[in-house]
Amino acid sequence: MIRPYTPADKEELITLLKLNTPKYFDRSEEQDFREYFDQHLESYFVVEQEGQLIGCGGINYFPDERLARISWDMIHPDYQGRGVGKELTLYRINEIRKNPDLDQIVVRTTQLAYRFYEKVGFTLEKVEKDYWAPGFDLYYMTIPLSTP
Repeated sequence: MIRPYTPADKEELITLLKLNTPKYFDRSEEQDFREYFDQHLESYFVVEQEGQLIGCGGINYFPDERLARISWDMIHPDYQGRGVGKELTLYRINEIRKNPDLDQIVVRTTQLAYRFYEKVGFTLEKVEKDYWAPGFDLYYMTIPLSTP
């Protein structure tokens, strides 16, 4: 079940981040994740199964640039490779497509996950070495939104 985030989810999502560290996130990113909830939260969703949060991911909007960015995606390690991440990503892409004022979706990821985003339609635009932390490169990817 995909549902909107509530503040009661925050600590369980911090635990989810820790379960994905250091494989997908650097330890330094925990503080950034906490600040995201406190200062940058717009649309954020969780995937819940049998009362446990097994995934999460957000959307941030940049109307002046006519784009949305999907952000802070992660899936519990026990559920990776089972389609949960794909379902959550497609759910958010469909949410973004509802806004006719947007032309593009962006994801900023790493060399560890960019192939996943290619599979759902994102195109790699640029790479910046050690952007997030040493060994965690920025892979900037986009999907254009077709207008009617």
